[in-house]
Amino acid sequence: MINITYINKELKIASFDEQYPKELFLKYGVFFVEDDSSRYIVISNENIMESLAFLSHYEFSENIIHTDKYEEIYNELLDMKKADEKDDEIEDSMDDEEEILDFLKNSEDLLKSEESAPIIQFVNRMFYQSIKQDASDIHVEPSKDESEIRFRVNGVLHKYITIPKKAVNSIVNRIKVVSNLDISEKRIPQDGRTQITVAGKKLDIRVSTLPVHAGERIVMRVLMQADTIPTIEQLGLSDDIASELKKNVKSPHGIILVTGPTGSGKSTTLYSLLQMIKSTQTNIMTIEDPVEYNLSGISQTSVNVKAGLTFAKGLRSILRQDPDVVLIGEMRDKETSQIAIQASLTGHLVFSTLHTNDSASSITRLIDIGVENFLISSSLISVLAQRLVRKLCDDCKVETSLDLYEASLLKIPQETKVYKEVGCSKCNNSGFSGRIAVGELLQIDSKIKQMIQDNANDYEIKNYAITQKGMKTLKDRGIDLLVSGHTTSSEVIKLSMDNE
Repeated sequence: MINITYINKELKIASFDEQYPKELFLKYGVFFVEDDSSRYIVISNENIMESLAFLSHYEFSENIIHTDKYEEIYNELLDMKKADEKDDEIEDSMDDEEEILDFLKNSEDLLKSEESAPIIQFVNRMFYQSIKQDASDIHVEPSKDESEIRFRVNGVLHKYITIPKKAVNSIVNRIKVVSNLDISEKRIPQDGRTQITVAGKKLDIRVSTLPVHAGERIVMRVLMQADTIPTIEQLGLSDDIASELKKNVKSPHGIILVTGPTGSGKSTTLYSLLQMIKSTQTNIMTIEDPVEYNLSGISQTSVNVKAGLTFAKGLRSILRQDPDVVLIGEMRDKETSQIAIQASLTGHLVFSTLHTNDSASSITRLIDIGVENFLISSSLISVLAQRLVRKLCDDCKVETSLDLYEASLLKIPQETKVYKEVGCSKCNNSGFSGRIAVGELLQIDSKIKQMIQDNANDYEIKNYAITQKGMKTLKDRGIDLLVSGHTTSSEVIKLSMDNE
């Protein structure tokens, strides 16, 4: 006689032993669960006779139970199964692009169910190639005739492939499906997120759609996983800046700002700093738009303007959660900035970003927003202005010389030994291998605090920091990288012109 026990407590899914065929067990609604002390076989009340008849073919030592939480646990198990299948699908569908493209061009009806596999394979291949080429963004760009997919690699867009017009909608729909977006809604922009595994690497992908004249344009930001966030040293920042930042993050309160344009690595730097201070004794909370990296041990909140959750409102709520450290995605308005500064003055260490050209201009930016001078001088610890420059591939770079124009722009001797890119198999023929962070760190000392209160302008503050404190500008740091053979003159010139 078989006894069936009713259990109403927290249970978690247990793994299947090799002798039990998982697919067959799930077909009959039978699976294994466990608590802290025991392992059980759980069955549903609705199909109890069918499940028991199936179980009669097996010998097992576990007790059979039923629970009100059957549906909840069963759905969780199915989601896990689908996720595994999705990972396998990505791994097993690395067919040649040309073969898939040939099918897409010649197929009469791409929407037939028996022909859906090539679309899936193509999208999977696209993700695979984005990882292989170390792309930060994927662009799907429809046009009147043939459309393009481009990858942004080391900050520069490169064409990946041209796709036939009739295949674009199917590719867009596939991306929307895996991102949990509404495929029937093509009139308004949508934002979504998905996570996939390609070649053993997990990808967290942020998806943005935009209606354009020729259809829907999609841009996907490929985000790093928490375990791949680099340290301050790995970012490429100079040793003296890394050393100063390590001291700054030990401050019990105050504000540390990272400033720069979109795509300059501000979020990565902030998370590198958070990694340094993360511990079981520290309550770290963030409010971002959106959350960039999922990091364990940190409470992260996404801005949701439609639901009324703004930076300011979210920050107020966070400050009632007893935080030690707060990260604010951006100090973009007066209300958020004032709350952040008040938080820093009441015993919280605050990290945030601004969009300014250099470190000194961030002070003027805060004043323009409406923050009082004395609050800025009382709360600010340091400001790191940051850019990213492409790093030369060590396997193929060759020595070259500066022309007269480059030497005059950079104000260095024309005979200075420098290198240029060539391209080889190791760098995908680009001549570059990754990017390096270039930083300009403004440390707020007592003199600069007084200058802020006296309404000193950007130039006066920056000039004092350079002449009296020895601060190196972004241009100076770029020239250091050029002379040491890490980047090219064109990269440093772009950096210099951006910082003028």
